[in-house]
Amino acid sequence: MCVPPHRLAIVTTMGIDPLPLDPVIAERLSQVATATLATVLLKKGLRNVWMRGAMPLRAGDRRRVGRAFTLRFVPAREDLATPASWAAPISTRTAIEAMPAGCIAVVDAMGVTDAGIFGDILAARMAKRGVAALVTDGVVRDVDGVLGTGLPVWARGTAAPASVTALTFVGWQEAIACGGVAVFPNDVVVADADGAVLVPAALVESVVDVAIEQERLEGWIMREVERGVPLPGLYPADDATRLRYEAWSRGQPDA
Repeated sequence: MCVPPHRLAIVTTMGIDPLPLDPVIAERLSQVATATLATVLLKKGLRNVWMRGAMPLRAGDRRRVGRAFTLRFVPAREDLATPASWAAPISTRTAIEAMPAGCIAVVDAMGVTDAGIFGDILAARMAKRGVAALVTDGVVRDVDGVLGTGLPVWARGTAAPASVTALTFVGWQEAIACGGVAVFPNDVVVADADGAVLVPAALVESVVDVAIEQERLEGWIMREVERGVPLPGLYPADDATRLRYEAWSRGQPDA
């Protein structure tokens, strides 16, 4: 997709060309709950990283991790939002053909819930291309067919009407707002049962180790709770608790 020169300055340093995510980082992030990530990012000063309304369409889907491939809709305009637009050069169909395997398609649908942005055929093509998941603050249609494709979807729900009844598709691989969160191409998205959390591309490496350690600490704290240890001083951990945790951690095979 061609980006006007004046827009290049506001695109993150990762650029708009889809980039692969280091498999090691992807694997490590797949072990971290979005709730943990949100807390780690909060400690770094980022409060607005959870995409409102984007919840798993199917219960039990495993956690998904990938770089964001962004798409954007604006309100419908009758001369543009027509079934004929589906065959235009700027269309969701063309955007899907640009999606790389492993990406997470993040779609700004403005929170609209009365028009489905994608149906079963588009979801099937995304699944065939190896897209890791679809995350949107809007809804999808043809829900039985979408679920049948195996494409994991995080959305506000479902609706029968087509996207053009309420929305106009305008582009891909640009900065968007999804569920009130600013998403740039190649940011990293982690999605699980608690929803979808964005990790800015520039912070991924500094977040992953901290998040893994936080998960480890909280797993130990949970075991302490199950043993009957009172919460004060345990959660959050005071100095004495941290000393106990560190002693336990040193004794673990993978510590």
